[in-house]
Amino acid sequence: MGLFKRNRVWWMSFSYQGKQHQESTQTADKKLAEAILGNVRRKIVEGRFFDTLEEKERTFTEMMKRYIKEVSSRKAPGSYVRNQSSLKHLLPYFGEKTLAEVTSKLISAYKVKRREERATSGTINNELGTIRHAFNVAIKEWEWCRDNPMRKVSMEKVNNARVRYLTDEELNKVLQACPYWLKPIVMVARYTGIRRENIVQLQWNQVDLFRKVILLDHTKNGDRLGIPLCERLVELFKAHGKVRHLSGYVFAKPDGSPHKGDAVGHAFLRACCRAGISDFHFHDLRHTFASCLVQRGVDLYRVQRLLGHKTAAMTQRYAHLSPENLREAISVQDLNYDNFMTVAINRQDMSGVSGLKN
Repeated sequence: MGLFKRNRVWWMSFSYQGKQHQESTQTADKKLAEAILGNVRRKIVEGRFFDTLEEKERTFTEMMKRYIKEVSSRKAPGSYVRNQSSLKHLLPYFGEKTLAEVTSKLISAYKVKRREERATSGTINNELGTIRHAFNVAIKEWEWCRDNPMRKVSMEKVNNARVRYLTDEELNKVLQACPYWLKPIVMVARYTGIRRENIVQLQWNQVDLFRKVILLDHTKNGDRLGIPLCERLVELFKAHGKVRHLSGYVFAKPDGSPHKGDAVGHAFLRACCRAGISDFHFHDLRHTFASCLVQRGVDLYRVQRLLGHKTAAMTQRYAHLSPENLREAISVQDLNYDNFMTVAINRQDMSGVSGLKN
């Protein structure tokens, strides 16, 4: 272990477990460099120096590539696609920076940049969430670093309370404007509330027409989910299943591959435009499914189960669509209404009689 000079800066050279390491002291002062070297010697003896060495060598790109391969690939299809999409923006910005160089300050600057590029709050949060989870795995499982820079970075505020749904008449207009291959996909979304990525990845072994249910092994929340089928969907699957591709996908293209989620979303938006329906996206079919149930008296707990929400708070956005629940609460005030009116009328009559006597 020793010092050597390079471009007026003192560097440390040392070996560990048969591997040679060189690291700059970042100073031209020899006495300061010797002090830094002494500090490094002490950390090596205490076993603390090499805890930080790897995060100075591993790059952000290395972390994300391993994360996609080992972690993201085991997620639900939709989550995997979102992670891949996030990398298109993350890698060019953070590039070959080491994990130690990816600081909270740098990530906050990235947020500002994405806002200036008019990325939505939801999109920015997806990208930040990818960074956060990747660092957590790198800390706990790979021991590549000791701190997560996302710990000090706040997420963007997102308004998830938006509930946009179609009436039956509007839905019929949209269906008429859809190309033939898109219609059954839209119908499944409308009458099951299943997310787009789960629908395009749906395979026939997940459709049980005998029990009238769709079985989802991988959802956004990572839970298994069984969705009952109404009769119109049972008939739809029977008709659609008369010709099945060997690939096993329910909604397959001629070559047997599944439709891409983005392609489905864009085709649906064009159909809505032709039908004269504005401000409506494919995901809003999920809101339509839930809204219809609530408006017809289905309690929020069962809607929560059907949507696969982990908490009731996620389903509360539909509560205002169930005025009957509020009416029941108000009606308790009418329990003693008859007695109250009888007493009031009697008092009024007695007042009148008293007036005649006077």
